[in-house]
Amino acid sequence: MQVKKVMTMTYDHELILIGQTYEEDEWFNQIPVETRKPVLCNIKSIGRNEFYNAAMTGLKPSIIFVIHGYEYEGEQEVEFEGERYKVIRTYATGFEEIELTCEKVAANG
Repeated sequence: MQVKKVMTMTYDHELILIGQTYEEDEWFNQIPVETRKPVLCNIKSIGRNEFYNAAMTGLKPSIIFVIHGYEYEGEQEVEFEGERYKVIRTYATGFEEIELTCEKVAANG
């Protein structure tokens, strides 16, 4: 009798989803305001083929974060362990999970 091995995702890391809303100032100008939402995630490495295919189009994927799909609202940046990343691709892996393929944001200066 064979035992089927089931892989389970463990959400052991905290990821900050960074979004943007707008508020009005006293002259009714729309001022962007950063929003930050902490979520738990799993981490995957970038596959060799994905890395080289993305590099051919000028992208530099460095990490994949796996989160619950219902927590993601189209945020284009995330923060992980004090570093900012840009979301360059999303991929729904099933009913509840979404992968955020990200590249590191260069530091200003």
